[in-house]
Amino acid sequence: MLKAARPAPEHQDVPSITALIPQARREQGLTQRELADLLCEISQNDSVTREEVSRWERGKRIPGPYWRAFLSAALDVPHAAVDKAATIARETRRGTKEDHPA
Repeated sequence: MLKAARPAPEHQDVPSITALIPQARREQGLTQRELADLLCEISQNDSVTREEVSRWERGKRIPGPYWRAFLSAALDVPHAAVDKAATIARETRRGTKEDHPA
């Protein structure tokens, strides 16, 4: 029987980035497109799209350090919490890969 990957104890108070982004986005009253537009505005970099925000929320991609800093500002979430949430997503992804070898 496969065990579900669990976050490390020090991360229990922070959700995975896949839960943090949509939760914080909705609390700010933003759609995925509005978040992408806000990220483009505050970063002065127009390379993030609604589709990329969707990939982050679905766990298809994990935002890198560059975007995590702007996500923190746009969503009014402490930078350390966003970094921890990304770490949790990465650990969960690795745990899943180990549970299901190719």
